[in-house]
Amino acid sequence: MHTDTKGIMAFQPNSTVKVLDPIRENYDNYLLIDVGSNMVNKKFSRDLESVLQRAKDSGVQKIIVPCTSLRTSKEALHLARIYPGALYSTAGIHPHEAKSWEDNYYDELRDIAKNPECVAIGICGLDYNKDFSSPDIQRKVFELQISLAKEIKKPIMLHQKGAHEDFLRIIKTHLPLELPAILHSFTGSFEEATDYINLGMYIGITGGLCKDSSGSGIKKLLSAGTLTLDRILVQSDSPFMYPNARAANLTDALKSSLTQRSLGFLQRYCTFHRNEPCSLPILVELLAGFIAKKPDEVALATSINALKIFGMS
Repeated sequence: MHTDTKGIMAFQPNSTVKVLDPIRENYDNYLLIDVGSNMVNKKFSRDLESVLQRAKDSGVQKIIVPCTSLRTSKEALHLARIYPGALYSTAGIHPHEAKSWEDNYYDELRDIAKNPECVAIGICGLDYNKDFSSPDIQRKVFELQISLAKEIKKPIMLHQKGAHEDFLRIIKTHLPLELPAILHSFTGSFEEATDYINLGMYIGITGGLCKDSSGSGIKKLLSAGTLTLDRILVQSDSPFMYPNARAANLTDALKSSLTQRSLGFLQRYCTFHRNEPCSLPILVELLAGFIAKKPDEVALATSINALKIFGMS
């Protein structure tokens, strides 16, 4: 490892791992759909074309670009039109951005969301961990976006941190939702996830799986069989949520099961500072190890879930 210019430890290959050329080697790819990669993030502004090509080379067939503001909702729609069939967008206001809500936002989000390239409302929800927007405003903006999703009949991508009781109460007042609901980049507790799964929601899993050592989080959900393949979606959440394949809390058996091809993409192109969608094969292999399934089975099942939920061909 080395320290990059911002003091963040960057993950580099070492002599014990044979890094293959992902493009030259003749391997069958997994069929993958990344349901959450922040392609409008400024960290991808200089080499987006290369990032998308690497994603494709790794097996990522489609990428959903989740949005957090009116501006990013417009930018993501623009990107989806530049890369039809490969990129898709969402339209929504993150709870951190709820304070920016203006009276015209509902109509503007509706206009964006009606486009076929836009496959969901969100990211929306509640986050009481940081005081970026007041709880009252967050709740108001969250309910408006649930109403919008129900109006246009598109899935809703959700976020919740430190607000489980209010979040659940609001969701229940809108039942039946009659549309798919996805917990984006889930990092909550076993108990929280159980409530969401019991309401028919889907759970988005990221590289945060590698960091979970709580004993009551995503790993417990998987080991207990509470979270099954028919309720799982995978997402890189890049440039965040780097899947650290060398994490100390991963077993040696799990580490040794990771393929050289997937490690090649991870180690060549991804760091803690900037994760990429091409890290998704490693995430799928790690996930497969936790639930004792074959990686290609996990890849196919999660991709079918995504195609069904978001209405992609």
